[in-house]
Amino acid sequence: MPEATPSPPDRPGSTPAPTADAVRRLVGTLLKESPGADGRPGPEVRPVAGGEGHSTWWVGSRHVLRLALDRADSARRRRELRLRDLVRPHLPVAVPTSVAHGEWAPGLAYTLDTVVPGGTAGEHDVSAVGEADLAGMLTGLRDVPARQAETLGVPRAAPRSLEALRRMAVQSAGRLAAADEFDPAALQQFPPGAAVQLAVQPGGAVLVHHGLTGDHLVVRADGRVRGVLAWTEAVLGDPAEDIAGLAAAVGSPAAVRAATLAGYGARPCLRGLWLARCDTLLRLAAALDGKDDAPLPPLRLRLARAWEAILLERVTELKDGDENHP
Repeated sequence: MPEATPSPPDRPGSTPAPTADAVRRLVGTLLKESPGADGRPGPEVRPVAGGEGHSTWWVGSRHVLRLALDRADSARRRRELRLRDLVRPHLPVAVPTSVAHGEWAPGLAYTLDTVVPGGTAGEHDVSAVGEADLAGMLTGLRDVPARQAETLGVPRAAPRSLEALRRMAVQSAGRLAAADEFDPAALQQFPPGAAVQLAVQPGGAVLVHHGLTGDHLVVRADGRVRGVLAWTEAVLGDPAEDIAGLAAAVGSPAAVRAATLAGYGARPCLRGLWLARCDTLLRLAAALDGKDDAPLPPLRLRLARAWEAILLERVTELKDGDENHP
């Protein structure tokens, strides 16, 4: 689709945060809709809750507008348009489709997407059939040719050190214990040697969404997963990062079952599990210390979901020869 570039809103000096009027003017040249419910010309617009700096807006009931707030974000959004086209044929779930894209201010990109209908993983539990949807998504990501993704500008990301992450998590667990938020004894099941065993082995890099939060999974009331949003942070790297994202978003049992259905063995599943558990400890501790402005209830929920017990960790004895990828 050719770019649509309406006149940007007036911005004296530096670019201000987008306002409802600026957004309405922007989309007014793109969509032909009746006046919004507020009586103003053009479609009704309202910011999406949690959209940083009012960068994400609902436009009527069928579209969502996402605005880049700096040039680095603009580059990611332009890359995302191409990446979504690349991954769409490989996935059994929907990927947003752009109906218009361009610049809302000099050097700052926007994309106007159709809404993928459904709720979020925070609103609906994922069913057994939904786990199969997630498995298909993980399989599809692995099947995307890495060379094609790299040609689009998708960066490579080195795997994180689970040993270093564990050490930080131990400190965070102590902070959370003092606040009566977590029992640090739970970390005893993850000794230093286990972190060494779960290190990534060479040759396992795949396309990783790298942002599988509950808000980015479109889940229907019946538990089916119908779409995956927000592809700007995608990398070529460790598939356990997406397993970790799912563990915090839908719970560790569902995440590991989905990864197993996708053909991943014990090592990447357990690595993803412990990435999620350590990450959720760090995030909640940072929020309690005022270093993370995310609201506490969602962080507590993510921690609880990541720390749900799974059978795999009770019955698996990892050995050096275990495969890191299917």
